[in-house]
This record gives sequence, C-alpha cells and structure tokens, in this order.
Amino acid sequence: MKIITKVEEMQKISEMHRQNGEKIVCVPTMGYFHEGHLNLMRIAKGYGEIVVVTLFVNPTQFGPNEDFERYPRNFQRDMELASSVGVDYLFAPTVEEMYPDGYATKVVVTKYTDKFEGVKRPGHFDGVATVVTKLFNATKPNVAIFGQKDYQQTLVVKQLVKDLLFDIDIIVAPIVREPDGLAMSSRNVYLSPEERTVANEIYNALNKGVEAIRNGEKRRKHINSIVIEHLRKFNQFYIDYVSAVNAENFEEPEVFRSGEKVVILVAVYLGKTRLIDNMLATVP
Repeated sequence: MKIITKVEEMQKISEMHRQNGEKIVCVPTMGYFHEGHLNLMRIAKGYGEIVVVTLFVNPTQFGPNEDFERYPRNFQRDMELASSVGVDYLFAPTVEEMYPDGYATKVVVTKYTDKFEGVKRPGHFDGVATVVTKLFNATKPNVAIFGQKDYQQTLVVKQLVKDLLFDIDIIVAPIVREPDGLAMSSRNVYLSPEERTVANEIYNALNKGVEAIRNGEKRRKHINSIVIEHLRKFNQFYIDYVSAVNAENFEEPEVFRSGEKVVILVAVYLGKTRLIDNMLATVP
C-alpha cells in the first residue's frame, strides 16, 4: 500500500490506472478505522482493481462547538489496518493541501439538507459536499463506497453526483454493528463504560419501530412514538430527533403506503457524545 499526501500525485496515479483500463474505487473516511470502515474497504475490492481510501478529518464539516479537535486520530494504526485488508493507496492530505490559502469555493446541495442533520449541524452538509467533490477530483474514481450509518449523507452525495455530472457509481454499504447491536462509530470511543452499557438501546429502539412497521403500523407519528418510548426508559439519553421518513425522497407523510420503503432515523446524546443510527423497513 502506498501513502499519498499530495493532490497532484494522487491525480497522476489515478489517471495512470484509468489509462490502463483499471477501475478505481474510492472509500472516503475521516480515519480512526473500525470494523465498519474495514468492511467498506473489503466491499470496495469487489467493485474494481484499485482501492483508494481517503483519510481526511475535514474541518469544514464540523460546527464551531463540535468535536473537530477532539475527534480521535491514530494514523499509524489506520495505516496498518488499511494495508491489512489490501488497500492500494491511502490518500491522506493535510488541511493545507485540501484548503490552501485563497480557497474561495463551496458546494451546496439544497435537497435533503433542510432537516435533521442539516438543521442540527448548520453548514455540515456544505462541508461534506465540498470535501467529497474535492476528494472525487483528486482520486478520480469510477465507484465510491459510503456507509448507511450516515443515511442522510448518502442521499446528499447521490444528489451531488447526479447534479454535477460525476461519472461515479455510489454504493451504500450496510451498517456494521457491535455484537450487542450498537452501530460502529469512531465516536463510540468517547463513551464511558456506563454509557456503553446502555448505548445498544438505540438499536433496540429502532428494532421496535421496524417491528411495528412489519406488523402493519403505517402512521408515522405512532412509529416515532414507539422508538421514543423505548429510548425514554433510559434517562441517560437526550433525544435530538427520531423520525420515520420515506427512504427515497426523505418526505414525512402522515401515513405510509404499502410497499413504501421507510428509514427510521435516530440522533441522541449519551453524555456528551452524539450518536446517530438508522434502520430500513418496507411497509407490508
């Protein structure tokens, strides 16, 4: 595995592989790899000959009072893990390389960004859309792999790719969970042992919502209430939002239709740590 830190070098390498007729698969990450990331990398290997993992903790997608400085980092470990699953290139630019002096452009996706994460984290999706555009231009992939855990982000990225005419297939990989159901996340490292013991109740709450849908519950507010009710049994949680939405257009109808694909989205604080998760279901 080669480590690349310069945009120009990455572009030349990608260009060379493209000219050789090889498919490039990009896995954008912020590092501090866990099994969820490694799963994305393994999936990537099935979509092309060359796997490029980008490792960049992007300052523009963190709000002023968020955890940019505190966000966990361990480059040595990340390098070893990426190499162990057979990644070809680890593209790890500095902030100065990605946002040099005089940088004056941002990418704003206006669809899917006006609720949930878009409202709770102002400017977050502008930062995501901008950095994803730049990473795509640096790595020139044919395919890019994203995780379902950031569900709203996957819709934003698909819209971006469609609107800006990127010739890139976006693949969304399922959430990887701990044995007790907690969605894997780099931020789980913030949890105290006590917080960790209740963290899997997010998964249990989502399961209750999905079970209700499978048993014929179509009323959105009732589905939300079932999930909220379970979370409220544990006073350690502060609920940021819970919402069942149409998984394709992100709309919130009063009543879901038969055959409709629904995603239940959850964001909670557990102590100071903000955790997000989601689960998909199809209305019978």
